[in-house]
Amino acid sequence: MHNSKRKILIGSGSLLAFCAFAGAVLAAEPAPQQTDKPDDTTVVVVTASRITSRGFKAPTPTTSISTTDIANMAQPNVFTTITQLPSLQGSSGVATNTFSTSSGQQGLSSFALRGLGVSRTLTLLDGQRVVPSNIGTGAPDISLFPQLLLKRVDVVNGGASASWGSDAVGGVVNFITDKKFEGFKANVEMGETTYGDDKQGLVQMAFGKSFLEGKLHTEFAVEYHKEDGVEAGDFGENAANGRDWYRSSTLVNTGITNNGSPQYVNVDHAQSITYGKYGLITAGPLQGIAFDQNGNPYNFVYGSNGVPQKDAAGTVAGCYIGFCVGGDTSANVGVGASLQSAITRSNFYNRTSFDLNEDNELYFTINLAKVDTHNQPNPGFTEAGLTIQCDNPYVPDAISNLCTTNGITQFKFGTVTPFLPSIRVNTERKQERFVVGADGKFELFGSNWNYDAYYEHGKQNSDIYVHNLLLKARFTAAIDAVEENGVIVCRNPGARANGCQPINVIGNQTPSASAIAYLQPPVGAYQNTIQTQDVTALSVSGEPFSLWAGPVSVATGAEYRREWYSAVADPYGNGTSTPYSADYPSDPLLSTGGGNFYAGNYRNGTGSFNVIEAFLEFNVPLLNSNATGQLNMNLAGRAEKYSTAGNAEAWKVGFTWDTPLSGLRFRTVRSQDVRAPNLNDLFGPTVSTNLPNFTNPFTNTTLTISQNQGSNPGLKPEIAQNFTFGAVLSNPDWLPGFSASIDYYDIKLEDAIASGPNATQLVQYCFDGSVPAACNAFDLTGANPYVNVGSINAASIKTSGVDYELSYQMPHPLGLQGNLTLRGLATNVHNFTTVPGLPGTIPSETAGQNSGATPDWKALFVQTYSTPTYSLTLQERWFSDGVIGNQYVVCSSGCPVSTSNNPTLNNNTMPGATYVDLAGSYNINKNVVAYFKIDNLFNVDPEPSPQTNTGLDVNPALYDTLGRFYHAGLRFNF
Repeated sequence: MHNSKRKILIGSGSLLAFCAFAGAVLAAEPAPQQTDKPDDTTVVVVTASRITSRGFKAPTPTTSISTTDIANMAQPNVFTTITQLPSLQGSSGVATNTFSTSSGQQGLSSFALRGLGVSRTLTLLDGQRVVPSNIGTGAPDISLFPQLLLKRVDVVNGGASASWGSDAVGGVVNFITDKKFEGFKANVEMGETTYGDDKQGLVQMAFGKSFLEGKLHTEFAVEYHKEDGVEAGDFGENAANGRDWYRSSTLVNTGITNNGSPQYVNVDHAQSITYGKYGLITAGPLQGIAFDQNGNPYNFVYGSNGVPQKDAAGTVAGCYIGFCVGGDTSANVGVGASLQSAITRSNFYNRTSFDLNEDNELYFTINLAKVDTHNQPNPGFTEAGLTIQCDNPYVPDAISNLCTTNGITQFKFGTVTPFLPSIRVNTERKQERFVVGADGKFELFGSNWNYDAYYEHGKQNSDIYVHNLLLKARFTAAIDAVEENGVIVCRNPGARANGCQPINVIGNQTPSASAIAYLQPPVGAYQNTIQTQDVTALSVSGEPFSLWAGPVSVATGAEYRREWYSAVADPYGNGTSTPYSADYPSDPLLSTGGGNFYAGNYRNGTGSFNVIEAFLEFNVPLLNSNATGQLNMNLAGRAEKYSTAGNAEAWKVGFTWDTPLSGLRFRTVRSQDVRAPNLNDLFGPTVSTNLPNFTNPFTNTTLTISQNQGSNPGLKPEIAQNFTFGAVLSNPDWLPGFSASIDYYDIKLEDAIASGPNATQLVQYCFDGSVPAACNAFDLTGANPYVNVGSINAASIKTSGVDYELSYQMPHPLGLQGNLTLRGLATNVHNFTTVPGLPGTIPSETAGQNSGATPDWKALFVQTYSTPTYSLTLQERWFSDGVIGNQYVVCSSGCPVSTSNNPTLNNNTMPGATYVDLAGSYNINKNVVAYFKIDNLFNVDPEPSPQTNTGLDVNPALYDTLGRFYHAGLRFNF
């Protein structure tokens, strides 16, 4: 308690400390473009606070994106425009999560501020919560919002839990609609990449009208958007439709830690030695024999001049653990994932209000939306370490004879099964959201008070269908063939009795339709999730009395929220708690505990929680004179009581000082913010993720395992300490139109909810004996190898940095008729340190890791020249050079001993990128505007993001993987 008070005093006093050297700081907060500057008689609603007051300026830094900004970006999904802001780091979108089968996050558009993750950023619609679109993240899907009726978007760059409640640790993104829109407007847009793919079509319409002498108002918005996505590339290194940047970049492991050379080597064209495209014998006396598409044997071309040692371990001399470099890379699977999910979305929105009088209204809103998306997470199925019997009738005679000569009856074999249809993940999300409420103002004790009361009900229905998914046990049975009475059948009699169809994995012979149906049931993996959210809230604000420096503003309110979900999955993935059916018949080969699919083993789950909250906020003027300027103190507190996680408290203390110097203002905030565990954290179904090329330290070999991620009902809220301090220079008398800001932020998050030990860590804890109990969490030797992991309140995160923002509006530059607007935003992340809180782990520093979400620097620069007839916009998106991982010790010789915490690596660089966008518009007449936009004008390719296994190995969270993109459209306004 004393410590908390001390922190409050430090935060409060920091303003005075900073003022001592304020003259050396040039700073500001740019006003929203093309927005009139409010005067002291204007009632301002600011997302960073619940105060509604004349001339109020919140101390928490907030960036506003106007409708003009949104229009200039010409993106079909406003989410893409907002995520270009530097403070947005780690958001999910249609270009991320495309490699996943099990997450259900394909095509999901959700924000993350400060790199803290989607679950620590609160997204609101008109200051109200929205039902989450995914049980895993607890965040809504922005693509389901009514985009054509947006008035502006506020991005609060700092903790705001005291004002808005749980999840606002990194900040808040609030979408504010035009509630009194009159007229009709529409937008029609088409687009595609320079490679002729990801073709897009967008139609948006909005209509608003008042009736009964303005008392009754209704407005509608409808939207339809279809995007083809970017299909997967082929096996090998050929990316989709002529993209030539993929090169199988990988950090290969020498397996030697103490010879003075780096343990890991950053290479291009890594080649797995555990499989070939049409089959490769990977161990034993026949090691190195590969097969062509017709099943004919030949000597495999190893990279690195590798020589197979024909031993039981499958060693290849001259190569690395699991990999060579160069050679035959036709089996590489990394670029066989969709670069962008295909998506079709439709949206209907209506708001109707009735004015009881000029100060009070009743309203209701309806938002019905749907998203369909699909992607391919990988090509074929990587099957390394298969055992093929020499008497298998599909084995070529030449190989059978070599088996006899070498005295063996079986051999190890690896393939990527190009003869099987590739996985297709189809995700459908349907949202229903209803709000009924009242807002307005009333007079009490001689003061005017504003109020807002509403009830919201939201329902999200999500269906995931995974087609062409392999049943592992059936595949094992089908590849083990034998000839009986002149007929090739499955060797296992029990499997035969249940429909087993033998297949030939040597070469590229397409199995029969019945064999494919046996291996890949047409219904595939499935999960239906229903999630609901019910919110009842009341808030009031006013100015009950005045002090020597002006009126004191107060806001207070209470909220009740209940969230519930239920997930039902298929019996093959979940187990027999979901009954077998005609689509999923019983099969003794399959585990009744589930986990039978190659990936996408969804599980059943259900759970709910409720929370009661109350908040109180004050804005207290302390100084108000020409000599001293205006000094205001902003105080807020919130108490929360969760049915599951217990009690939590959030608070903030902030100051703003408008100095006597024209336009110069200082601001600071100290806050405690909260994220309570969401439904997935507490009660989420187990999510199984396939991890190929997983290293088994007991055998020093690689294999494919299933990582089963579970939940923890005993989790408690995360607690964050937020501090921001900055200065603002806004439209000074000596430079009209100029604004700038600089803000330092520091966030310390304790008891962070995070995955406990990951699969690699758990196995290592058992292997080195540091945590013997970890040995009970995995099985790497069974038919379905797995590792079980879960979430705990153990981690902590500390991040700090500086935000910069600058704008200048120049009317009639160089005597021209138009206006020139310049705007720049940048974020410099000083550190982002995560302490796992697990045995044998050390803090990890991810600031500057371009393989993640927090580069050292991220910036956005926009230049717009506009006239009454046309406009042109040039935009630059930039982030700095970085590293693959800060844990690596870079060396080429004389290296220290490589450790698991600080391994040695020869090359740890990841170049940054600059993307230039060009946009323009032309007013055909007063009602019709034609526009265009070219993203990534110079078609800059993504840089590799190599890891220690093979995959796409680029980072779509930072890098553009699509290339140059053309947009064109028409806007109508009547």
